[in-house]
Amino acid sequence: MKAAYPWVIGAVLAALAGGAGYYLGHRNAPVTVNQASPSPVTAGTLATASAPVERKLLYYRNPMGLPDTSPTPKKDPMGMDYIAVYSGEAGEEPQSSAQLRISTEKIQKLGVRTEAVQLRALDKTVRASGRIEPDERRLFTIAPKFEGYVERLHVNVTGQPVSKGQPLLEVYSPELVSAQREYAVAAQGVDALYEAPPEAQSGMKQLAESSLQRLKNWDISEEQIKALVKTGVTQRTLIFRSPASGIVMEKKAVQGMRFMPGEMLYQVADLSHVWVIADVFEQDIALVKAGSKASVRINAYPDKEFSGTVTYVYPTLKAETRTIPVRIELANPALLLKPAMFAQVEVQVSPRTKVLTVPLSAVIDSGTRQIVLIQHAEGRFQPHEVRLGARSDTYVEVLGGVQEGDQVVVTANFLIDAESNLKAAVGGFASAPPPASQQADATGGQVQAKKLVVHRAEGSVDSIDTKEGAISLSHGPVASLKWPAMTMDFKAANPSLIQSLKSGAKVSVEFVERQPGEWVITTITPLAAGKAALAPGAATR
Repeated sequence: MKAAYPWVIGAVLAALAGGAGYYLGHRNAPVTVNQASPSPVTAGTLATASAPVERKLLYYRNPMGLPDTSPTPKKDPMGMDYIAVYSGEAGEEPQSSAQLRISTEKIQKLGVRTEAVQLRALDKTVRASGRIEPDERRLFTIAPKFEGYVERLHVNVTGQPVSKGQPLLEVYSPELVSAQREYAVAAQGVDALYEAPPEAQSGMKQLAESSLQRLKNWDISEEQIKALVKTGVTQRTLIFRSPASGIVMEKKAVQGMRFMPGEMLYQVADLSHVWVIADVFEQDIALVKAGSKASVRINAYPDKEFSGTVTYVYPTLKAETRTIPVRIELANPALLLKPAMFAQVEVQVSPRTKVLTVPLSAVIDSGTRQIVLIQHAEGRFQPHEVRLGARSDTYVEVLGGVQEGDQVVVTANFLIDAESNLKAAVGGFASAPPPASQQADATGGQVQAKKLVVHRAEGSVDSIDTKEGAISLSHGPVASLKWPAMTMDFKAANPSLIQSLKSGAKVSVEFVERQPGEWVITTITPLAAGKAALAPGAATR
């Protein structure tokens, strides 16, 4: 062992001598810089030394990562300042220009298909429910204009078919008998004054004509008046006949009853033509015009379709149902359509001008806005908010947001939504971190997790909600997100992470942003008393 010591000492002395010589030879050597490809450190140092580069301010982003930007400084509801974004920084692209990128292989698996935005006339079918009603112009009422009594009923059943001129009832009226006698006396006086002076003849003729007009005003039939003029014999009763062929819809006359002037005794309806009163929704009423053709189906005859024409759009709206009545006239020769029947109505409408349209399947409706995906290149899609107008069964009018010729996604757009976290882009049309979910390939084989930015923080537990899998944490500053110290809620990636925690516990956590504004804790480590804290805000990938 002692013999080896001189060799070790000699090797150490030789190494020290070589290091000292190298240092003395290079201490005063000039420094040269490769101008063609400077190192990042050297290039940054030279640029700073020569002239500071002014960064261009683009916008201010939400400090919590929400899809919200502002052209001017502002604060969020928690009082945190929005973070300035400068040109050259990651994520500098404004949210309005975000594009979704999906691999060609994934597009083929999803079965994505596009269609061009184009001008077309929207042929639409307006559907409404309605009811059968009698044609008001074919309703007839028998109401005597004098007081009297029902002497005899010829038609005594409601719903009985009657033909025009068919006797309905006989009535007796003292006034009617008196008027007939008055006319008979006046007519006889005209004959008696045949050779009298013209003045006397004129007066008697006026009396006879007045009596005759009185009988006509009481709706005495021409047949009875001619018989009265011919014979001069008054009739004790008067027969009322049906004014049209139809159905007795209402019968109030009872044999022996007394009636007053204007009291309705019968109502007869001609049902050879009927109306359908359809209740059209307010949003469709602008498309329905008088003269439009309509088809009507009745539940009682499912194999039959009745054709009619829209003749009138009523000027009033029913506030309870937000519908407007529309009248449709139908021929009903076989009397199959009966009043009060329920009807399903379809009105074919077509605008005269062409409008810009997209397929209905291209629209993603979130409830507050409508989005379409426009394909700019293979695998590159961009969401556009659109304003919609009239709709047909397959297409919808676009009032703004797209141009003619744009290729919009018409199939698998909801799958693209799930695949590329479209919700983040739709929220503010901004690029956002992908969802922290695992995706399996089409064969159900290997599962790959998307890489997310992991942030770290330390703090104390304020409260725990094991049912919701949430935790409230008072943490220190997070430099990777430029957050100050604050208290906020997190979700636990796994409920087991928070089962053993208690309020007030000191912990170190790692968390990611699964969706915009949704912060999920992936790791929780209790901190022992006196243990050094992690560097606040450290971030890993």
